[in-house]
Amino acid sequence: MKPRKSPPGNKNIIGAKVVALRKAKNIKQKDFLAKLQTMGLDISATSLSRLEGQYRLVQDYEIVAIAKALDISVEELLRKKRNN
Repeated sequence: MKPRKSPPGNKNIIGAKVVALRKAKNIKQKDFLAKLQTMGLDISATSLSRLEGQYRLVQDYEIVAIAKALDISVEELLRKKRNN
């Protein structure tokens, strides 16, 4: 996948965290997409890319599936970083 050229959007609060967690776990976007699809989340590569870039809204059921696929809690996915 090509690196993103434009700045992140403002349509969701989890996109950047999904990218960071996915990369920290060494999961390629296409592998993550396949995992989501096997879990029953029918999402296209374009849609996942737009989600990660914060250019599309995220449905509540998508948040649950993404957290499960990343092996984290929904709360952790939604939690903001502390500035301490």
